[in-house]
Amino acid sequence: QVHLAESGGGSIEAGGSLTLSCATSGFSFTLYCMAWFRQFPEKQLEGVAAIARDGTPRHSSSVGGRFTISKDNAKNTLYLQIDNLEPGDTAMYYCAANPCDWLNWAPLGPDFYHSWGQGTPVTVSS
Repeated sequence: QVHLAESGGGSIEAGGSLTLSCATSGFSFTLYCMAWFRQFPEKQLEGVAAIARDGTPRHSSSVGGRFTISKDNAKNTLYLQIDNLEPGDTAMYYCAANPCDWLNWAPLGPDFYHSWGQGTPVTVSS
């Protein structure tokens, strides 16, 4: 059974950095595309970064180069580093996964991903 568990969120002052982690189990990590999404209150999910099977990253232009997605295949863990946090980054952050055939590309749209974690909250104060 696919299991995703986010951690690393919390309350932080603007300008700081956080690294979110997504520990996974129950599937072949290297055969899956994975991504990070965030959801603002009463808003739709926003894709912030995705990573392909070979580790090729994609980052949404909306996050302005402050977000870095990475993964550790040996640990079956996905990461999202967020630098220079802004109050506008306050949201619930989710990791997601789905099997994919592409080796070096991963989608940023939520409809592609069928397995999701429970989310970790990030609150940025000014």
